[in-house]
Amino acid sequence: MAGISPSLFEFLKELKENNNKDWFDSNKKRYQEEEQLFKTVCSDIRIGLENSDQIEKMKIYRIYKDVRFSKDKTPYKTHRSANFVREGEALRGGYFLSIADGESMIGGGFFQPAPADLLRIRKEFEIDDIPIRKIMNDSSFSKVFGSDFAPAEEVKTAPKGFSKEDPAIDLIKKKSFYFKHNFTNEEVFASNFSETVVAYYELLRPYFDYMSEILTTDLNGESLI
Repeated sequence: MAGISPSLFEFLKELKENNNKDWFDSNKKRYQEEEQLFKTVCSDIRIGLENSDQIEKMKIYRIYKDVRFSKDKTPYKTHRSANFVREGEALRGGYFLSIADGESMIGGGFFQPAPADLLRIRKEFEIDDIPIRKIMNDSSFSKVFGSDFAPAEEVKTAPKGFSKEDPAIDLIKKKSFYFKHNFTNEEVFASNFSETVVAYYELLRPYFDYMSEILTTDLNGESLI
């Protein structure tokens, strides 16, 4: 397995300072070389994941931005990112990777789930929040991802139909349910970076299995698939 080369950050730093088509075109060969190395790292991560999970697809996001609806019209992203999607209806969740100078991170979970899934998750927490708290409070898990969901938008008091006095209201108020871990540049450049990412992703497995069961059953525990 491989790590990320410092030259990728050098390229992205220069791109940030020269975010225009002329500069990018004149440095296209550098970009292609760095992109191939990044894809190799992502492929290593996918192979590592597939030793213990089922991955349907790996998506490496394009460096080209869609600026049609953005105030920022610079044409290129100054980070590289990828997503690893679990296979089939029964395996919910996906693993996310973002690489940027001083801002590299991994994550996993459910960002702004569809209304039906959001309600189902909240109802589960209302019925019994012990399993999710056990996952989050596991020492190995919390050491990497903390003991709460990553900061995200939430309702101010309680969603409609839920009590603000519910013991699980801190979880029920969330609009997203994902975890993240940040890496230093030195950690990203380490030769075992891919292995570390896979090991951290594997810590998410109990959470994904728990959420998969919730999102594929009704409140009576009957299968929906």
